[in-house]
Amino acid sequence: MAGSVLALKLIEHNFTVKVIDKPELSNCSKIAAGIYNPVVFKRLTKSWMLDEVLPEMLRFYKSQEERWNCKLVTERNIVKLFSEEQEIILWQKKTNGELENYLDKIIHKTISYQSIKQNEFGYSKVKRSGNLDVKTFLDHTRNFLMQNGSYLDEKFDHSELKVSETLHYKTIRASSIIFCEGHLIKHNPFFKYIPLKPAKGETLTIEADDLRIGDDIINKNAFVMNLNSNQFKVGATYNWEDLSDDPTQGGKEDLEAKLKKIINCNYKIISHEAGVRPSVIDRRPLLGKHPKYDNIYVFNGLGTKGVMLAPFFAEYMLGYLTNKNSLNAEVDVMRFNPLE
Repeated sequence: MAGSVLALKLIEHNFTVKVIDKPELSNCSKIAAGIYNPVVFKRLTKSWMLDEVLPEMLRFYKSQEERWNCKLVTERNIVKLFSEEQEIILWQKKTNGELENYLDKIIHKTISYQSIKQNEFGYSKVKRSGNLDVKTFLDHTRNFLMQNGSYLDEKFDHSELKVSETLHYKTIRASSIIFCEGHLIKHNPFFKYIPLKPAKGETLTIEADDLRIGDDIINKNAFVMNLNSNQFKVGATYNWEDLSDDPTQGGKEDLEAKLKKIINCNYKIISHEAGVRPSVIDRRPLLGKHPKYDNIYVFNGLGTKGVMLAPFFAEYMLGYLTNKNSLNAEVDVMRFNPLE
């Protein structure tokens, strides 16, 4: 996600770009449900920098829809199933505060979705939420880059990068390089010092003929989202120990246990996938310049909110690259400067 969005932004601003990428190296973006949620459920607060990132997110992806004549963004309500009375009290309090534009004021006591279990405490809805079809976005981006001669399908070999005023990589010469490697940046000799806190996530795709939720996303310790007439995405787990892209039996059992607390119909598992999110220890993106080399940059660490953060911070990174703005200390990679 990070590299794709940034590459498109650079090209739009007349930079000459060569993207070096081996898609098989990481599954994270490819399996993502692409959900954007303006609310942090854990504390029921507004998502970080929401007022800045949400408008740019919608503008950017809508412009790609027009460019490629395809559907990328689906606006969906997130249906929050309450687990206790305290959740309802807090929800009602927040509907009259900073979240009034994002939380539905109505508390529904009866579940009206077919094959969703009745819930003692009912539910309400998050508004102005939805999802990006990440796979379609990535596929179209890759095809666009290939057609423009801007894509090289291979694993980047850091040892082949010759650093001087002009960078040399095999037969490529460039003024700068920007690394957007997700959690695999831990293998990058220039940025391996960054204190990542990657989190593996697993998802299921299920088939359930009797489940009817429309375009809404059902949420109760997991999410269920409709993909087509009878297929649904279920996710996601968090694992900070096993950082492989391999699905696990434990992850599958965890997701099924949560799913069975939400639905009461039969289903069949179509696929079980896993990927590793590139989260940073302080949960903020990583932007900026290497502490020693002026032409080596990083754009990474978008974590669980990559779909929402990528367009705004790619534009922000462009401003930095063209000397139009300095970086906020909260996202500047120099907050982890190893030379200090």
